[in-house]
Amino acid sequence: MKRSILSAVCFMALAAPAFADMTMKASTAGKGLGMGGTMATTTFIKGSQMRSDIVTGDTTRTTIIDLDTMKMYSFDSSKKEADVYDMTKLTSDIAQSVQVNDVKASVNANGKTKEVAGKSATGYDVHVSVPATMGGKDGMKINVNLIGPVWIVKGGPGTEEYIAFYKNAVEKGWFFIDPRSAKAQPGQAKAMAEMYRQLAATGGIPYEQEMTINMSGEGPLAGVLAKMGDISITTTITSVETGTLAADMFAVPPGYKLKEQN
Repeated sequence: MKRSILSAVCFMALAAPAFADMTMKASTAGKGLGMGGTMATTTFIKGSQMRSDIVTGDTTRTTIIDLDTMKMYSFDSSKKEADVYDMTKLTSDIAQSVQVNDVKASVNANGKTKEVAGKSATGYDVHVSVPATMGGKDGMKINVNLIGPVWIVKGGPGTEEYIAFYKNAVEKGWFFIDPRSAKAQPGQAKAMAEMYRQLAATGGIPYEQEMTINMSGEGPLAGVLAKMGDISITTTITSVETGTLAADMFAVPPGYKLKEQN
């Protein structure tokens, strides 16, 4: 779960075919559920495709998103095989467990500013609340909350690419979390997607995010979720550049075995 949560936060840079390619580098740190330490992440954008590389120790974990085919590819540098997910079916399954009309979200300017990666950033307070169920539409009811400050840089390199792809992804119902975790925790997947939609609406790129995620439930589930505690994730962008990227960066390397996942 911890890898999927951190990976979700790394899927923040997106683009559209009409704009330039984009490369974004960042560091991500998490606390809770055994998470610790800092991971280096690099996100590449080309048209309707995105590649995210997350380095942990000697291993690089790669995720490729293709909005045109609604496919996600996931693989790492330690073995020559890649998991393939059909996101069309998964987005439909999640929709059955989360009622969109019940989602509450706000991203409001808080009047603060700070410098991040050498750029002036404006502060926003984020609050997303998503009622959902675990175990299908008739499963146990839970509530997922995402809360925290975000620092937005407007007018910098890659801003148009970020906003355009993000909007495209949200319109297609894409969610930014490991598909296996999304099926088990549809509320968390929807909360992430809604947060990204709200951030894109600010007209800039979130250069720093301090997100706290917590879940609550009823009955016996309440005690279990309480013991899990809050999850906190901080992501800070260190650089954003635009420039042409090779098309083969957004394909599974030759010789890798493709494994279709349900």
